[in-house]
Amino acid sequence: MIENFLNDQQEPKVVEKVYSRLTELLPAGEDILYMAVQKMPVVNLQPDSIVVTNRRILFFSYANLGLSIKFVDFIWKDIADVSMKEEIIGAMFTIKTTKGAEMSVDYLPKLQGRKLYQFSQECRENERKREELQKIQHAAPAPVAPVEKPVEQLFAPRPIPVEVLAPPAPVPAPEPAKPDELTEKLKKLKMLFDNGLISQEEYNTKKLDLLSDL
Repeated sequence: MIENFLNDQQEPKVVEKVYSRLTELLPAGEDILYMAVQKMPVVNLQPDSIVVTNRRILFFSYANLGLSIKFVDFIWKDIADVSMKEEIIGAMFTIKTTKGAEMSVDYLPKLQGRKLYQFSQECRENERKREELQKIQHAAPAPVAPVEKPVEQLFAPRPIPVEVLAPPAPVPAPEPAKPDELTEKLKKLKMLFDNGLISQEEYNTKKLDLLSDL
């Protein structure tokens, strides 16, 4: 709204004329941040004005005996320096471009000159940060996408080696001994062991020998 740019005693007629021109010029996404209007100590029916947007700074002046208004604009990327000098009557605002051009407007009300300088410095700082971010993004290597393994490879259990044992060789069945004879021999062997005539080891050995004949 145009009322937002009349808070610091800007000339309403000039602001209205410049604002109507800006609505035709500015693309979507470009916002007007501040307007400053020249105020000379003598009557000046055609004061110059300066407009700050988030993308550029514009200098407006009257032409053709006040019948038209012309402007010169500079994007913030091309602004090398911004300065404001307060004088006895008003303030002088000056910009310098990266190509060596210079633009100035004097006799600005001091309050308007200060705010104009403040907004301009903020826009220059935002532009500097934006350029640094672009450099970082261009310099950063493209991320390498990780190679994903198939799910079955990640979670499939490893086979556990199983030792295969050869089946035991069949033991031939011993020929059965005569029951009475074998029983008699075992009884005699047990009697010898009980009487202490042979040791435990001898008893076991002899017993196995007899049983092997079965």
